[in-house]
Amino acid sequence: MTTAEIPVPLQRKIIHIDMDAFYAAVEQRDFPQYMGKPIVVGGSPDGRGVVATASYEARQFGIHSAMSARRAIQLCPQAIFVRPRFDAYKSVSVHIREIFNRYTDLIEPLSLDEAYLDVTEDKLSIGSALEIAKQIKDAIRDELNLSASAGVSSNKFIAKIASDMNKPDGLTFIGPSKIERFMEKLPVEKFFGVGKVTADRMKKMGLHTGADLKLLSEQDLVMRFGKTGKFYYKIVRGIDERPVQPHRETKSLGAEDTFEEDLSTQEEMFTELEQIAEKVTARLEKNNLKGKTLTLKVKFHDFTQITRNQSFVTPIGDYHAIIKTAKELLIRADLENSKVRLLGISLSNFGNLLPSSKITDPDQLELF
Repeated sequence: MTTAEIPVPLQRKIIHIDMDAFYAAVEQRDFPQYMGKPIVVGGSPDGRGVVATASYEARQFGIHSAMSARRAIQLCPQAIFVRPRFDAYKSVSVHIREIFNRYTDLIEPLSLDEAYLDVTEDKLSIGSALEIAKQIKDAIRDELNLSASAGVSSNKFIAKIASDMNKPDGLTFIGPSKIERFMEKLPVEKFFGVGKVTADRMKKMGLHTGADLKLLSEQDLVMRFGKTGKFYYKIVRGIDERPVQPHRETKSLGAEDTFEEDLSTQEEMFTELEQIAEKVTARLEKNNLKGKTLTLKVKFHDFTQITRNQSFVTPIGDYHAIIKTAKELLIRADLENSKVRLLGISLSNFGNLLPSSKITDPDQLELF
């Protein structure tokens, strides 16, 4: 085959749709007395549990998902706590999915309120991903009285960043010719997959923006950040070849934290586990999942690691069961006086999932 005969790969057209404060917005729509009020879905007014979603009125006080209800009350004593109604959210999600299906079959749900769409070849031959995103947003508003934000680009990573740029009710397009320049200006803490600890570590190395990361070779990035360095090398150049996957199933869901200073006492480890368990609980609630197997991950100062797990007959997903099990596994591992640099908790073995159930979370990007 000659060079002229080699087919040119088709430039993908990817849309990332993210509903705005989804659970809280559904509650405010269905119960007008909540409109304009600081609504917290998940947790309880006595301080137990974690926040699944907060309305934008509550977010103005600093409340966000995965925060403990106790902290949310401290920030906003007048917050109204609402028990999640997952049947209602699933019903709305099914309708949203039907709207997506009008334009493409290549849909990768990430949770009830979030999805990637590949509209490179759309069903209605519209041709413009930006126009399709606009029509989807209009349909969600007209048919469901809810708002969504959309990001449009040529790959999943950039589309997801774009959808978060002008929330709520945003529509942001980052074209192929602008991706590299956009990534060069992006602060490292805005990279999905870069948590606070990693961002602080990068800044201590003099790495503040994508442009700074771009100066390092792939080998340098791998030496500093392990296998995630390969991801940073590609993504800062706008390279993300992951396809939209309509049938990818969720295998596990979790969270982990790397510490600036090694932990050496059980008390320190318990404190960190409590924060990690809150994140895991919020992510499980967002995805309406419970797991039968909990895994504790421990990485030591020399980068060796161990895992310990516990399985259950009945799936678990509430904070108290998660943290109780994680602490018991930690005690059994007998880590007193060990130097621990990372702790993680994950749930798996979900059993019967929702159709095409997926997860996504900035902290999980290092798995790709």
